Amino acid sequence: MALWPFGKKDTGSDEGESTAPSEPGNGTDSGAEPQVIEDDGAVHDAVGGEMGPFDADSVDINDFDLSDFAKGVLDLGSMQIPLPKESEVQVEMGEQGPRMLHIVTAYGRLTPVAFAAPRSAGQWREATKDIAEGMRRDGLETRIEQGPWGREVVGEAKDRVIRILGVDGPRWMLRMTMISPIDRSDRMTELGREVVARSFVRRGDAPILASSPLPVTIPPQLAAQVQQAMQQRAQQAQQAQPDSGKSE
Repeated sequence: MALWPFGKKDTGSDEGESTAPSEPGNGTDSGAEPQVIEDDGAVHDAVGGEMGPFDADSVDINDFDLSDFAKGVLDLGSMQIPLPKESEVQVEMGEQGPRMLHIVTAYGRLTPVAFAAPRSAGQWREATKDIAEGMRRDGLETRIEQGPWGREVVGEAKDRVIRILGVDGPRWMLRMTMISPIDRSDRMTELGREVVARSFVRRGDAPILASSPLPVTIPPQLAAQVQQAMQQRAQQAQQAQPDSGKSE
């Protein structure tokens, strides 16, 4: 059942018409008590299903009309992620360069990561155990809730909420992390699920060890911004060197 229906681009026939998305929250009851999953064996259809994430090796994102929701698509090679309107992309830098990519919205931050997976499903179910344990070690109040694709790990700490959902696809797994202030967590959950429902993952044929992140290609415009940031960091480091030499 498609919680956020959207269709293929209009090709001139009624069959190809795009359907408007449902109002946020229609698919879930945000006021209900969290439902803990004891056993979920649902299998996501990433090729012929009514909602994503879709398998980009079998389904073409260009056949779909995402304009009702997204201002554009962030093409990372292994992932094609719709950018919600009034959102921006943020690159988290590490010492060696880009470390993580985030989508910043009015309700919080989304972080998509795709992993290689074995042909048999179940990688996400196993991953939830480690994620939940890690949250508990970090002092978060942790629980498992049911989402459109099965288990979602939720951790709360004072004024923020971390929600992580995952979906198993054909030899891949998509994980979406949502971090938001506690008073915006419901809207963040709705928006994050909307993004996942419209996302595409490309596994490709290259041999990749299961559980390893799929390689990401940064779009040229974003890569130029990252390069500029790295150059600024290098200049700052060079400027700091003479000062450190004088103090010795």
